[in-house]
Amino acid sequence: MTSFTPISAAIGGGLIGLSVALLMLFNGRQAGISGVLGDFLVFRRSEWPWEIAFLVGLVAAPLLLSTVGFDLPHPVLPASWGVIAVGGLLVGYGTRWSGGCTSGHGVCGIARFSTRSIAATIVFMVTAIVVVTVIRHVIGVSL
Repeated sequence: MTSFTPISAAIGGGLIGLSVALLMLFNGRQAGISGVLGDFLVFRRSEWPWEIAFLVGLVAAPLLLSTVGFDLPHPVLPASWGVIAVGGLLVGYGTRWSGGCTSGHGVCGIARFSTRSIAATIVFMVTAIVVVTVIRHVIGVSL
């Protein structure tokens, strides 16, 4: 567990809000990562340049920050690639079923007062709380 840093969290949240607002202003699109990736994989030529920039930026920004000295957290992955693959498939299925991911619903949808996005975000949060509670307090696994 890392310590809470409200200043960096506020700056990060502000930057996310600014980027979402700019994408909506200049492209008329929401910044839901699963939607951007899904649309990119369909390969619509008119949308392709900004989608590539968006997706490359998701990977390049932390790599760039780590090269200039920022200490970034390293994710701890399970030992089994099967668990990673099944988890990825479940997340992909869930985002398609709910019509978007946490970034699309939680950041963009709630900002637009979308009832569907508010409901989806509540389901995401409740599910996360239940899963963490079961894993940590019922099964006894600490991450």
